[in-house]
Amino acid sequence: MASQTASSNRATSAGSDERNGIDYSMLQSRLGYKLRRAQMVYFDVFFEACAQEGITPGLFSILAIIYHNPGLTQSAVSVALDVDRSAMVAAIDKLESLEVVERRKSQHDRRSYALYLTNQGKAFTERLNRKVVSGEEGFDTFMKEGEREWLLDILDRIIEARKK
Repeated sequence: MASQTASSNRATSAGSDERNGIDYSMLQSRLGYKLRRAQMVYFDVFFEACAQEGITPGLFSILAIIYHNPGLTQSAVSVALDVDRSAMVAAIDKLESLEVVERRKSQHDRRSYALYLTNQGKAFTERLNRKVVSGEEGFDTFMKEGEREWLLDILDRIIEARKK
């Protein structure tokens, strides 16, 4: 499905798509447009791997952060992922309902909750990660040697530039 989405909207170098007759020329050099389209293609790949588990890319990110950083507060996870704190509450509620995350009173701040994966949550996150890695292996097969690392570096620099 991901390749269908990408190929059905692929524009020629002249800026129009021969299959649908639409002129994309104003968008072809827009970074935001291309990044969003690439994100949509990647999300198709992610959903093929994780949709049956009820996990979105955002929820997977939260699980990954908690997996490697047990005991962070909801606020700290929110800041780490640049997610609105109110959205974080709903996300943690969902993960708690799946019995993969638990809130515990923070030992450092009694007003806050620390987040931990349950034993089931650890196994769940590891299984999801294997699925995501497997999906990505097929996703980037069109890239030449070194391009994946180059793209990750460029994306990191875009993210860091926004923080300044």
